[in-house]
Amino acid sequence: MRDNLKRMISYYKPYLGTFFLDMFFAVLASAIALVIPLAVRNITSTIPDMTPEAGMQKILVIGGILIVLVIVQFFANYYISYYGHVMGAKMEYDMRAEIFSHYQKLSFSFYDDQKVGQLMSRITSDLFEITELLHHGPENIVIALIKITGAFIILAGISGYLTLAAFVLLPFMFWFAYVLNKRMRKAFRQNRVKIAEINTQIEDNLSGIRVVKSFANEDIENAKFKEGNDGFLRAKKASYLNMGIFHSGMTAFTLLINIIVIVAGGVLMVKGLVKVPDFITFLLYINVFTEPVRMIIDFTEQFQNGYTGFERFVEMISIEPDIKDSEGAEVLSDVKGDITFEDVSFKYKEGAHRVLRHIDLDVPAGSYVALVGSSGGGKTTLCSLIPRFYDVTGGTIRVDGKDIRDVTLKSLRDNIGIVQQDVYMFAGTILENISYGRPGATKEEIIEAAKLANAHDFITSLPNGYDTDIGQRGVKLSGGQKQRISIARVFLKNPPVLIFDEATSALDNESENIVKESLERLAKNRTTLVIAHRLSTIRNAERILVLTENGIEESGTHEELMQKGGVYASLYKFNA
Repeated sequence: MRDNLKRMISYYKPYLGTFFLDMFFAVLASAIALVIPLAVRNITSTIPDMTPEAGMQKILVIGGILIVLVIVQFFANYYISYYGHVMGAKMEYDMRAEIFSHYQKLSFSFYDDQKVGQLMSRITSDLFEITELLHHGPENIVIALIKITGAFIILAGISGYLTLAAFVLLPFMFWFAYVLNKRMRKAFRQNRVKIAEINTQIEDNLSGIRVVKSFANEDIENAKFKEGNDGFLRAKKASYLNMGIFHSGMTAFTLLINIIVIVAGGVLMVKGLVKVPDFITFLLYINVFTEPVRMIIDFTEQFQNGYTGFERFVEMISIEPDIKDSEGAEVLSDVKGDITFEDVSFKYKEGAHRVLRHIDLDVPAGSYVALVGSSGGGKTTLCSLIPRFYDVTGGTIRVDGKDIRDVTLKSLRDNIGIVQQDVYMFAGTILENISYGRPGATKEEIIEAAKLANAHDFITSLPNGYDTDIGQRGVKLSGGQKQRISIARVFLKNPPVLIFDEATSALDNESENIVKESLERLAKNRTTLVIAHRLSTIRNAERILVLTENGIEESGTHEELMQKGGVYASLYKFNA
């Protein structure tokens, strides 16, 4: 916990000026609140013995001073409310930028085990609660300490007996708060887990809403959501049970303090040990004293929310990317496109079976190589190792003779273009989606890339042309149109190495022919690896590799492999 608190405090560093001013104005506002009961005591104890004229003059002077103090307090509270909140928002901004940037560094293996809704929860609701704590927490503690300390000093000066009566319950009250705090912390952490699960369900449902409706399974989705929602409600009930006991207990302690002071004050006045003005002042200070107790109540709830959120934040930030630049990594430049696999093996997790076993492969620059084989044979995995989406567990992959682990990730991936079967379109316009291939490209360059991808004609036929909004994940476009936009992206990127991962397998015949033409144009004079499902599409490949669980089972041209009558020939009969 100590390390987490140190880390939390470090986020104040860029805003120390604002923070210290916030604390100064918090102290100032608290001090002014302590002055007002003293004015009441002064009036009630001195005015009765003064002449009407002198008394009136003194009341006006005290009233004027109090009005000035109220104005000062107004500006102090304004600074706390506005600039303090802006400071909190900036800290939230910094933390959100940090965790988002961290998400970008994490590899495919991390996302293989994660749910998008839970990741979103950590970057939205968790961070809001954290920054509420970072802004209001220190401020509330300072105000509470000033008021409690100031009230104690002033009360002790008025009557030691009454002060003892007022503070006798404090040790019990803080013990009660400590015990309930531990329970609430556990309950609030469970709340975080449950709301993240609900976010996951919502994200999953909304992303697949077309599938839900096509199967008319709205009732099933409602039932699944109800189960998650019920779990969240149970977690909330558990936290509110502890919170209810806490709030009720603290309120009871506050009332008991008032009752003890009233009874003790009555007894002391009867015995002549306390004067009436002092007793009235004391009662006013008890109210000043109980207000910071309320603030502590609010702070404890705020602390549970914020700290459990911060624990989840740190938990995520502490995950080290398993794929990152090695120390002294070089920039890969002037790439020709020679790719070599040297005794490469791979498995996804420790203890899992090997997907690839002792692969040796040489792909010369500019060559066109097709990978075929049954599902699960490792075709996509093999291609995913080249841009280091995953790292090999054995052996070495080289590009132009350089171990890909010795070059920077950015320079490696900048030189590789990938066209996948499952095309992802970002929400926005067609222009924005194509320009993703090379941010900063001119519109003329984007249009040229679209023409090369056979996409320009259909784009210009749309009402807004290149400025057409394609909807979430490109739902307003057909599969063939999305695929051509993805090819235009790669044309714009203009990399020397290409990977086509079953890029046409999900398309109808007409779209496939158009896309195939675009892919062939794109592959010209580039090192190209093609993962093919329809074997008829790769008959003209310079070399075809048949990948099985045993590794590269066969290699050769279409004609050579058909004459061999082996694995490829069998696959071709069923999948051509």
